[in-house]
Order: sequence, then C-alpha cells, then structure tokens
Amino acid sequence: MKQTIAKQRWLRLIPIAFITYSLAYLDRANYGFGAAAGLAKDLHITPGTSSLLGSLFFLGYFFFQVPGASYAEKKSAKKLIFWSLILWGGLASATGLITNINLLFVIRFALGVVESAVMPAMLVFLSHWFTKAERSRANTFLILGNPATVLWMSIVSGYLLNSVGWRWMFIVEGMPAVIWAFIWWKLVNDKPRDAKWLTDQEKRDFELQLEKEQEGLKAVKNYGEAFKSKPVILLSAQYFLWSIGVYGFVMWLPSIIKAAPNMDIVTTGWLSSVPYILAVVLMLAASYFSDKTLNRSGFVWPFLLIGAVAFYASYAIGTSHFWISFILLVIAGGAMYAPYGPFFAIIPEILPRNVAGGAMALINSMGALGSFVGSYIVGYLNGSTGGFGASYIFMAGSLFLSAILTVWAVRAAKKDSNRKAAGVKITA
Repeated sequence: MKQTIAKQRWLRLIPIAFITYSLAYLDRANYGFGAAAGLAKDLHITPGTSSLLGSLFFLGYFFFQVPGASYAEKKSAKKLIFWSLILWGGLASATGLITNINLLFVIRFALGVVESAVMPAMLVFLSHWFTKAERSRANTFLILGNPATVLWMSIVSGYLLNSVGWRWMFIVEGMPAVIWAFIWWKLVNDKPRDAKWLTDQEKRDFELQLEKEQEGLKAVKNYGEAFKSKPVILLSAQYFLWSIGVYGFVMWLPSIIKAAPNMDIVTTGWLSSVPYILAVVLMLAASYFSDKTLNRSGFVWPFLLIGAVAFYASYAIGTSHFWISFILLVIAGGAMYAPYGPFFAIIPEILPRNVAGGAMALINSMGALGSFVGSYIVGYLNGSTGGFGASYIFMAGSLFLSAILTVWAVRAAKKDSNRKAAGVKITA
C-alpha cells in the first residue's frame, strides 16, 4: 500500500507543482532578456534605473511571504495559487504593452507581490503530501522549475526577441500562467483527506504517518516564538546571502555573456542556458542522497563553497579568457542551485507543522530581500565600474558567508533538539 500511494503522489502532484513554479519563474526571470534586447533602449531607461526595475520585483516579493504561508496553512494553498497564477500571468503580459516607465515600476513591484505567495504556499502544500524521507526530493522537483525554466526560456526568449521583439516576448510568455490556473484548480487537492483517488484507509494511514513525524519536535506556540529561534534567524541570514549570489547571477548572466566580442542575442540565449543544465543534474543528485542519508547541511554548504570559489576564479582569470571564465560561471551556477531541496527540508524537521510554513516563508522573504540587494548591487557595480569583476567578488563573498552560516544554523538546531531530549529524560 505504501508503495502504491508513493507512486500515485509522485505521478499526480510533482508534475503539477513543477509546471506551476516553472511558470512563476518564467514571468520573473525574462526581464533580464527584455532589458538586454531593447526594452531599456525603447523606454529610455538608464543602467541604474534598469537595475532598480530588475530588483523591484523582489521588494514586492519580500513583504507578503508570511501572510501567504499563513493563508496556505490555515485555509487553502490551492485557492491562493489559483488566483496568483491568473494575476501574475496578466501582469507579465502587461509588461509588453506599456510605454511609460512609471507603469513598469508599478508592474514589477505588483508582480513581486502576487508571486510572493507561490513558493511558501507550494512548500506548505508539499509538506502535507510527502514524508520526511521524501521531502528533499519533492522540494527539488518543485524548485527544478527554476533552472529548468531558465534553461528553455533562455533559448525560447532569444528566438522570440529575434523574431517578434521584446514586447511580444512578454505577452506570449505571460499567457500560459492564466491558462494553467484552471488546470491547477481541476487537478489539485489541498490535503490527502480531500483526494478522491485515495481510499479512506490510505488517507488515514498517510495522515497518521505525517502526525508521527511531529512527535519528536519541540513545541512552538506561534510564529513570533519560531521567528526568534536561533536556527531560523541564522537560516534567514544564510538564505539572504545565498540569494544575493543566485539572483545577481540570473539577472545579469545574459548581459555578461552578451558583452563578449561578436556575441548576438540568439547565441547569448543558448550560452545562458548551459549553467542550468548542470544545475538540474546537481539538484537531483543532491536531493536523492540527502533523502537517503537524511543529512541536510552536508548537501548544502559544500556546494555553496564551490560556487564561491568558482565565482572568484572566474574573476581572477578575467574577460581576456572568455571561455575559461564562462566554464567557471557554469560551475558556479550549477553549484548555487544544487542545495535547494535539502535546504528547504531542514525547517519541517526542526519545527512543528503549526509554525514550519511561516518559518519557511520568513526565510524565503529574506531570500527575496537578498535577491533585491543582489540584482540591484550587481547591476550598480557593473555600471559604475564598467566591468563585471567587482560583482563577481561581491557574489563570491556572499556565497562563502552563506556556507558558514549553514553549518552554524544546523548545529544550533541540533543543540536545541539535544536539550529537549535531555529535558525529557530528566522528567522521565
């Protein structure tokens, strides 16, 4: 029975989660291509303003994470994501229609607000459907929507920009989210007890298994208590620094590649996709072995350290050796993405269900703030220095610090767990 349920859940839910997050990522990441291919020129946007517009999405994304997770946990992730799909698809398409830079500011911020609920709501949704021994892989298949989308989007966007221009690129790439909203609504249930494709016995057995996982966790009364815990604070800081590297990379990689001699937009699109091929492979491998060993931090901090070293080495080699520098950027990109599944499996294992969703949302919101800082400062450094060296060092330093904080946070969580276990023994 366990094997049958496992197979049904993976086949029914994971493709849906993957496509949903993939569409969300498509409509946030294609701005970098639009900016590199005429949007900035047509709307008379300076490099500094372009950096602000690229990062403004993450400012909107920062503010509404926790309310979104709370709504998903207490009411319905299904309903929240349905309306988010419709709204972000409409806003993304509207980007192709604007002629006024002020409207672009509004759209970028609003797009961040609407999409802010998606990641925490999806993590809450998966935590209701997958057990501890499955969660890293489930999270990874969700977040694979990120590099996999950039992989095909880099190619498709390059061709769309070349054939119909940046306006139609935004319009065409925004519509799938609106259509998918209705498919999502038809196919998804919030919890196993709502699913018609499980028997009553299967529902009871599975819910019992999830409840059993909660027994060893320290009780936490509310979000306020959870947010003040040392592991959550450290993981929030870690994800902030990690996201500086990731989104500085995602937003500015097309521009970095296009600056090479004799580089056209289609070739830029193809080359921009290469780091995400490695990312997909490493994400699957890291999540598989993390679930097998139930070791989370061991599949997070080493990859972040590799990313930091690769960024710095790419800077040290310089633009005079473009292809060597590019290979190192591919390694950095792949290494930065590899730990996502194990990372987001940490929180549900150290906090009870009533606050785990909110804690993941807080951490993700700090990641959004890091994304804002990363995409803005990387763009600012590129513009002010006239090259990419300073931004490479900035991203490398951020990834290095995030690797250190990962180890510190997990050790703090283990100490809390050991203290609780000691307290139970004394009471007994």
